[in-house]
Amino acid sequence: MDTTVDFGLFSLDVGLVIAGLIVGFVVGLTGMGGGALMTPILILFFGIDPVTAVSSDLVVSLLMKPVGAAVHLRRGTVNLTLVKWLIIGSVPAAIAGVLIVTGLRNSDTVNPDTVDLVIKTALGVALLLSVATMIGKATVSLRQHYRDQAAGIIGQTGDSVLGITVKPIPTLVIGMLGGIVVGMTSVGSGSLIIVGLLLAYPSLRAGGLVGTDLVQAVPLVGAAALTYILVGEFHADVTVALLLGALPGVYLGARVSSRGQAGIIRRALVLVLLASGLKLVGVPPLWVGAGALSLVLIGPVLWTVVRSTNGFQHRPRRDPDFPFWRLVWASASGVPPRYQGEPIADQPSWGREKSAADPL
Repeated sequence: MDTTVDFGLFSLDVGLVIAGLIVGFVVGLTGMGGGALMTPILILFFGIDPVTAVSSDLVVSLLMKPVGAAVHLRRGTVNLTLVKWLIIGSVPAAIAGVLIVTGLRNSDTVNPDTVDLVIKTALGVALLLSVATMIGKATVSLRQHYRDQAAGIIGQTGDSVLGITVKPIPTLVIGMLGGIVVGMTSVGSGSLIIVGLLLAYPSLRAGGLVGTDLVQAVPLVGAAALTYILVGEFHADVTVALLLGALPGVYLGARVSSRGQAGIIRRALVLVLLASGLKLVGVPPLWVGAGALSLVLIGPVLWTVVRSTNGFQHRPRRDPDFPFWRLVWASASGVPPRYQGEPIADQPSWGREKSAADPL
């Protein structure tokens, strides 16, 4: 369905504005989504070709990321040495990723449909990896929380991102791998690189990497976006429409996030990314639906098991204060059992407990 509206002097695709608004709202509310949500929406729902979708999303991201990065720079929560080595690897790799995609697309010997299929498949794989990293990162954070709780530790433990000894070669390789994925798919500037850093620096906490990750993502996304522009793949009509929705969406999402309802949105995002990833790698619609339904029905039970074992650290333990179905609902909604049915705004410890005890 054509959602373009002609205003006389210019035309605007209202559908793209709404898509930008939704994605921006999710990013502002949960701090995640971005390219992993925007690019598949453009391809699957609007029929936009993959290269245009990737380039448009990168330009939109470039205009949104510096805001959060500037906040963390002012707070002094950024390890600039870590950023330097990530950038040395990621920026050239992102440019190479863009040139590979556009070079194949403009080649007389390669069928453009084949290039589009390769990009879709790469994007699908990146989305499925993002789902795995989101769940893996939440499990690691859960293990850290309960370890601290058992030790009687209050507050954050582990090495500060500012005090670590940077390992140049592993960090550079993480940047290179993340850069080429971002250049080809627009996905991974956050989730994939953070997980790579957690593997290279296991004593760090995911929360402590947010500022460093945001700052390194600006030149990474900027290099990829600028390269797409220079090779003639900038599409102002798509990008402007997305920005008109995304910028107010991020603001609204950030305002709403303080009300504590981000948990269920994060879970819905995992579901959407899983379904989109399966669809893009060529899984038949029936199996995509079956996979999504299985996640809805079985996912909360599995996450309840993860929580009851404190992140697979011991055998499952039942909470005698609450029936099993309330524990499953807590895993599905992100609302701990003791807060179910209560106004979140009236619970001063809600935000602290939610972020620590249920990081998904």
